[in-house]
Amino acid sequence: MRAMLKPSVYTSTKCHLRANMSSLAKFLHPELDAIKSSGTWKSERIITSPQSMEIRVANGKNVLNFCANNYLGLSNNEEVVAAAKAALDEYGAGLSSVRFICGTQKIHKDLENKLSTFHGRQDTILYASCFDANAGIFETLLTADDAVISDELNHASIIDGIRLCKAKRFRYKHRDMVDLEQKLQESSSSRLRLIATDGIFSMDGTVAPLSKIVELAKKYNALTFVDDCHATGFFGKTGRGTEEYFDLLGKIDIINSTLGKALGGAAGGYTTGPKELIDLLRQRSRPYLFSNSLPPPVVATGIKVLDLISSSTKFLERSASNTERFRSAMTSAGFTINGDGHPICPVMLGDAKLASSFADKMLGRGIYVIGFSYPVVPKEKARIRVQISAAHTTEDIDRAVNAFIEIGKELKVIS
Repeated sequence: MRAMLKPSVYTSTKCHLRANMSSLAKFLHPELDAIKSSGTWKSERIITSPQSMEIRVANGKNVLNFCANNYLGLSNNEEVVAAAKAALDEYGAGLSSVRFICGTQKIHKDLENKLSTFHGRQDTILYASCFDANAGIFETLLTADDAVISDELNHASIIDGIRLCKAKRFRYKHRDMVDLEQKLQESSSSRLRLIATDGIFSMDGTVAPLSKIVELAKKYNALTFVDDCHATGFFGKTGRGTEEYFDLLGKIDIINSTLGKALGGAAGGYTTGPKELIDLLRQRSRPYLFSNSLPPPVVATGIKVLDLISSSTKFLERSASNTERFRSAMTSAGFTINGDGHPICPVMLGDAKLASSFADKMLGRGIYVIGFSYPVVPKEKARIRVQISAAHTTEDIDRAVNAFIEIGKELKVIS
């Protein structure tokens, strides 16, 4: 039986902990104050409703949501929610274990098979998130004899995943194929060379030049890796992502993506590719081996969304038309909108405090958007990242544009 601490010892321990915490707080205060004074403090707004196009915030007000990754509007879809509830009843809340011990249910294999079919790949492995998928791939696949060549603006999860591996690391200038080719030449002595890129760059809504990347990979006998989180399910003719957008289905060696955006918006990520690679990841990938299995309700949402988008393109067509409407109206009004026709529509403002103030004023007009600033984006490149969904109505789009115009004139962003 565990021994009880004497009251005097317990009191002494509590005092020691308080002293340590007080010392830590004093150490951290200057950095926290600097973040606040720079205008880059990120407050977390509280939502008291399901994720949808209209959400309720903590003050009880309903607002239009224009900053979620809910590209197909399926996060609160009735059929998707019903599938999650059914899975909860049939399979329980969770597995309390990792996959290789006692954490694999039939539903997990069903989703992996559906994802493989959707992407036209041999096999797929599920993770708790795509961040975990990116943390698991590079360390498992690459050795000190290999090289990884990464776009300088790749997502933080790709950067962190690469840090875990022992391969030689090269960064090429953003979407610069001349620089990529130079890095391929510099790494010619490596056993394996892996070109790593986002399919869609999430802060800018820009598309990686996959045609050129695939061409260079073939020329220099390199492998290709694409993180397609901001494309899977809604980009390309049938939602197969960036490689379909470029008519390159099946040409990318490894694809990592997520269930947490267009595919239901719950959680979960995955790697899809050759069976041998997936077999190796099941044996060696640390985030897979040491993380609990995805909860059955989450798995069920992914399955249901794949069924919905595989049988109809109506959701992605609506997303595309809404995107065109917003981009066209905002550009005509005088705003600078980054991106390549993607539902990520960054409204470029430059100044961090301006972006934060602009977003607050938008919320006051019933439009929920967030200002992005350093370190999420480069200094002097602050923006409001608007994200368009298939579930937005034309009235929603027009209301958001009108609010942008009113506030843009008030803050002298546009004339």
